[in-house]
Amino acid sequence: MTRWSRSLFSAALILAIALVVVGCSAGTEETFQGGAPGETTGPVGLVDEEITVASNIAYPPFEFSPRHGPEGFDIDLMNEIADRVGFEVEYENVPFDELLRGLNTELYDVAISAMTITSAREQQVDFSDPYFNADQCLLVASYSDVESVDDLAEATVGVQLGTAGQIEVQALINAERVGRGVTFRTIEDAFAALQAGQVEGVIYDLAAAQAAVEESDGRLRIVETVPTGDQYGIAFPQDSALVEPVNEALAEIKADGTYEEIYERWIGLPPEEIP
Repeated sequence: MTRWSRSLFSAALILAIALVVVGCSAGTEETFQGGAPGETTGPVGLVDEEITVASNIAYPPFEFSPRHGPEGFDIDLMNEIADRVGFEVEYENVPFDELLRGLNTELYDVAISAMTITSAREQQVDFSDPYFNADQCLLVASYSDVESVDDLAEATVGVQLGTAGQIEVQALINAERVGRGVTFRTIEDAFAALQAGQVEGVIYDLAAAQAAVEESDGRLRIVETVPTGDQYGIAFPQDSALVEPVNEALAEIKADGTYEEIYERWIGLPPEEIP
């Protein structure tokens, strides 16, 4: 049971005891009226709580780990949500393909890791409202003659295991536009295979690919955007009490300009559309 689950249980027990005490205090004329219409009373049960947030912290610009701690788009967004809802965040670096299992077994309270919302994942976890519109793209080595997906009919393409890129490559294989796909545990492994000539292309999230190209010193280039209509969401164990307050904070962040600030800080340009 996570700290969040234990806290909910303790809060429920205290509330039950309080109700019994109030029920036994017949005759009092004092009543609690609550807040005035339209007045909020704060995130009850969340203030000063600490939640465990899992992320594959090797995916710039969404999450990466310099010496002083995790940074990136997802980290800034999650920290802003935490400030508004009123909880503390402890990050854990988890391989991407283990995130859902960790949520299902309540090892973690939340996962934010550029995770695409898919129908298959929605059978296992609950998602927040979308927070990022994400297309895929095709990257190749700078020396490659490949100029589009149409040049890969007999080629091998690399992807990170468990990502939207893997789903897209399988769709391209089914359409006979790609010869075969190879999965890698990390995107760095996929890029290393690309530069070594073991694969002829890598399918990767567009925003993250732009950062990878900038950091490659000319060794990688993007040759084609692959529109998918994908959107990222924050993931939770099913029936988590965190979903509603996180969605409320996320809506505020989108509405007051904070989302655009975070987007420009990490993506380098304004968002074409806020999800």
